[in-house]
Amino acid sequence: MASSKKGGGNNRLERVVNGRRSSKFKEGPIVMDTQAVFAALYNVCEENVTFFSGGAKGTQGDAGRRMVEAMKLIQEHARSLEPVISGFAAVYHHFDFDLHIPANGYRSLVKVVRCCLLHIIHKGRYITANRRSIFFRVAHNVREMEAYCNALCQLRALLYLAQRMLHDNSHGNLFFQDESGLSESFVREYASMHKGCFYGRCLGFQFTPAIRPCLQTIAIGLVAFGENYKRHKSGIVDAGGIAPYGVAASSFFTSGKYAIDPELRGAEFERITQNLDVHFWKAFWNITETEVLSSLASMTSTQVKVNRALSVPPVPFDLPLASNHRVSVTIAPPSAHIGTAPVQMRLISYELREGQDSETLLSLSRSEGGAISLSLGLKTKRLPSSPCLLIHFHGGGFVAQTSKSHEPYLKSWSQELGVPILSVDYSLAPEAPFPRALEECFYAYCWALRNHHLLGWTGERVCLAGDSAGGNLCVTTSMRAAAFGVRMPDGIVAAYPATLLTAYASPSRLLTLMDPLLPLSVLSRCLSAYAGNEPQTEKQVEKVSTLSLVRRDTALLLRDFQQGASNWIQSLLDPNRASVSSNTAAETTPAAPDTPTSDTVRKSISAASISSPHADPPIPTEPSELPGRKLSVKSKTCQDLESHSSPVPQSSPLMSEHAVEDVSFFLSRDSDPSMSDDLSSVAIPPPAVEEGTELEHPREFPLGFEPLRSEQLAEMRMQSSPVVKDPFCSPLLAPDSMLKGLPPVHIVACALDPMLDDSVMFAKRLRSVEQPVTLCVVDDLPHGFLSLSHLSRETREAANVCVEQIRSVFNQKDTPPEPRKHRKLERTDRGNLASSGETGALLAGPIEDPEAAVGRGSKISDGDSLVAVAAQNTTDAGGIGA
Repeated sequence: MASSKKGGGNNRLERVVNGRRSSKFKEGPIVMDTQAVFAALYNVCEENVTFFSGGAKGTQGDAGRRMVEAMKLIQEHARSLEPVISGFAAVYHHFDFDLHIPANGYRSLVKVVRCCLLHIIHKGRYITANRRSIFFRVAHNVREMEAYCNALCQLRALLYLAQRMLHDNSHGNLFFQDESGLSESFVREYASMHKGCFYGRCLGFQFTPAIRPCLQTIAIGLVAFGENYKRHKSGIVDAGGIAPYGVAASSFFTSGKYAIDPELRGAEFERITQNLDVHFWKAFWNITETEVLSSLASMTSTQVKVNRALSVPPVPFDLPLASNHRVSVTIAPPSAHIGTAPVQMRLISYELREGQDSETLLSLSRSEGGAISLSLGLKTKRLPSSPCLLIHFHGGGFVAQTSKSHEPYLKSWSQELGVPILSVDYSLAPEAPFPRALEECFYAYCWALRNHHLLGWTGERVCLAGDSAGGNLCVTTSMRAAAFGVRMPDGIVAAYPATLLTAYASPSRLLTLMDPLLPLSVLSRCLSAYAGNEPQTEKQVEKVSTLSLVRRDTALLLRDFQQGASNWIQSLLDPNRASVSSNTAAETTPAAPDTPTSDTVRKSISAASISSPHADPPIPTEPSELPGRKLSVKSKTCQDLESHSSPVPQSSPLMSEHAVEDVSFFLSRDSDPSMSDDLSSVAIPPPAVEEGTELEHPREFPLGFEPLRSEQLAEMRMQSSPVVKDPFCSPLLAPDSMLKGLPPVHIVACALDPMLDDSVMFAKRLRSVEQPVTLCVVDDLPHGFLSLSHLSRETREAANVCVEQIRSVFNQKDTPPEPRKHRKLERTDRGNLASSGETGALLAGPIEDPEAAVGRGSKISDGDSLVAVAAQNTTDAGGIGA
């Protein structure tokens, strides 16, 4: 199974078959006695306080005093946390997916707090057992206790914020659907709260012990890479266009100090995550793409017969409608933001199959500096085409990585499942923001349907799979397929998907304060880049010497001093000028923040609506029944939204912000009296402000408690963009009518993932519209465990859960649900395409006449229902599965 708990782990896997839900899991989870945990904590702290306060052999000096202070402070935090933990344990079941899948952000927060308490108890007992030894290092153990004391203080603050969420957002909903109020308060608190304690000695304490060394290695590499990246970008070192792997190589020699000094590592980790932009994270995450690391991963991973990087020309083509194969829809190439360009893919197959070594496919292959395929030199025997195909969309926050980073587990999947895998290397933000990635993924999906014979696939069954950002693209690609009316995939397997890209607060997103792989500042930058709010290029910094930097800073200081003195003298000579200036500033200041945001959004909108070279002239103002010839994907996206939301002007290319209000985001608006009574015992309102006091921001914590604050604030901006509220960007905000067109969805989430609530709420939404959905939650693993699947037994078991979900899609007997008919679909005559020559040489032959195709075995059930073309032993493009 895919979970490993201390004292007995369990894995919960729910399957939906023919509308009925069955659960398979081992023995129930061991319920931790909260009272016993706190009692043990009080005892061990009291015993050590007595000893180090000057007992029989009490250690004197500064270390002993700090130990006593840390133990007493831990007791104080624990006394405040005990009733809160007990209260959450009584109510968090109201937010579960169901009785068999106990998972939500409130449970995760309580689990992290309990894990911290257990670490403190374990460390306290170690101190008790070894404090009389001559080898006992008091200073080292004091630092350990102080680190966990700081972590407990910050966790106490997070639980206060979670209690606020219970008060403001109850009735089973995990998200606070507003970017102001509580969501804004959370972002503001995150920016100022101390986070270094979670990245030093306490790094990864909440995860399984087997994964912690890997997380420590990643953290050390990150801070060393960040130090050298900062030096190269500041101009102190003349990088001379140094590549990211050059920064990585130089970082190797500076990583030692961060390995031996956890406090230094934590402080530097906090600084990097708070201040460096999305281009740094793109460079760091792409280290796995370098030749050295990718070659090492290739040698240690499963050896496959086919591993080809493909570059598909941007050529429009037609696909038959799923409801009526006699008519077709034109699939235009991606065009948003960067214009038309080839779509990059990677074909992986453990065995060489029919068509995978064809001249047509070889003409699409792009060289990566080595042999294109092992099978070419060995003349391996070809196997028949597989009845199944897995189409994969990689993760990376929409800004980094390619299929090359995900090759190790994809190769294993190809062997275990016995199917070819097509992984799409979609364009990345911020250079290519939404909807470019969606356009390319949908184009690649349709291209695979039409050219199945080149991929070693019969065209029978197809599954979409992806992790994180790729999980989002799996869902939205299926929504796009439903909008176009083409064949739907047989199922979706999404690992820890991001289904809501807004800044809405939720209890699991509070975990971003301590998550080493997904801090909130990094998450917000990635989502902002995907929405088009981040600059597309790095700020170019002039390469200057250290002395020049000092001269520049001195000149700026003198200039500011001179300007300030001049303004001060003028204000003394003309008092009216000061008042007029202040009034003018007050009037103009509110508009200032909106200007760059609106400009950015406008730029994103205009770039997203770039028409393809095959588009018709502008559509007249009067609405027409059918759209123009070959509409772009983006325009169809917006037209589809118009059919589900409140009417918007045709000139507006994006959904109106008010359209989201019509979406049934909240699952239950009726108040359950019993649930309200339970929550009222735990939820707390905002702290009252004393009379006569005016605060810029309301106080979020009770009087007498204040979390630890960071020495430097994070650069967090609340940018409300209509793009992130587009259902094709945030599928959790999609109307019910759009969700009803999805195929069966299988979600694999992590209990300690900041994106857990995205998975739980999306599964609830699908269940509320009677869509088949399964939710599996793995314990004690971080976000992105698929990329770590070869490092520990727990991550391998979790990856196997994904494999089993994919296998269940391939083996399911039921057909996908009938797709919705899109009212504005373009219908063209398939027979005319053969003579048009639009498809070029990349398509192996023209599309055949539909009647001829029907005569060779296509199965059409009841007129308008789904067409399932079983094209076997075909060598041309006429037998596509559509």
